[in-house]
Amino acid sequence: MTTTAPVADSRALGLAHYAARAVLESVLGRHGATFQQQITLRLVAVAEQPVEREALVTQVVDALKVDAADAHHVVEELGTKGLVTVDGSQVRITDAGRDLYAAVTAETGRVSARIWGDIPAQDLAAAGRVLATVTERANAELAALSA
Repeated sequence: MTTTAPVADSRALGLAHYAARAVLESVLGRHGATFQQQITLRLVAVAEQPVEREALVTQVVDALKVDAADAHHVVEELGTKGLVTVDGSQVRITDAGRDLYAAVTAETGRVSARIWGDIPAQDLAAAGRVLATVTERANAELAALSA
């Protein structure tokens, strides 16, 4: 643990992101899943009903900053693995998908509790506000660069 507070910047954000992602990918690897698959599966798992495929792809594109073809490919991978079913334009989670999502969520929940557990609520709130602002601004910059 550091004794002096580091300045929040892109490097610090990147280091935290990649450290946390490496933890998640380690868990996912034990379950035979990828980061992109987990992000996509989560969107289907938390929906209370089947998800429109195009809406799902749009959410994946927005979350992961990938192109639509890559997001469609991930949906197909999940279908091939039997984690979702694709019926026309509807994507539904299967029992196997729910089981995988529950297992990964439980395992990462325990790890997250160790990582985040003793950080004061006011620090988490401040960090959340900063991260939301950074995300909003970065998305605006990305949109301007893509225009």
